[in-house]
Amino acid sequence: MAVVKEFKEFALRGNVVDLAVGVIIGAAFGKIVTSLVTDIIMPPIGLMTGGVDFKDVKIHLKAADAIAKTPAVDINIGNFINIVLEFFIIAFCIFLVVKGINALKTKEAVAPSVPPVPTKEEVLLAEIRDLLAKKA
Repeated sequence: MAVVKEFKEFALRGNVVDLAVGVIIGAAFGKIVTSLVTDIIMPPIGLMTGGVDFKDVKIHLKAADAIAKTPAVDINIGNFINIVLEFFIIAFCIFLVVKGINALKTKEAVAPSVPPVPTKEEVLLAEIRDLLAKKA
């Protein structure tokens, strides 16, 4: 019973819940970026390269052999290009989000602050300092 209580305290701690939310949002964001790359960005790039669909770009190492029933051996370079492009888009989006958050933080820190009113003791000490400076 103590283990269940400890697990409940651990699972409901704020950091764990925040992490879970971040993972779920990250997975959804990954799907959005994948769609952005495959459905929006790659077709124009393929058009500019003469109608090449990068998903189908392969380096053939060995052709399939129907007699020996062995499959073709290919390096899927096009898929790699898609994944690298997705990575850079995700990294750029995260950069923009972090930059925006940092901009909000600096605006909060730069907010004009009212100078603190000196205490009675500070005013009295300043008067004593001024009197001593006049005597010297």
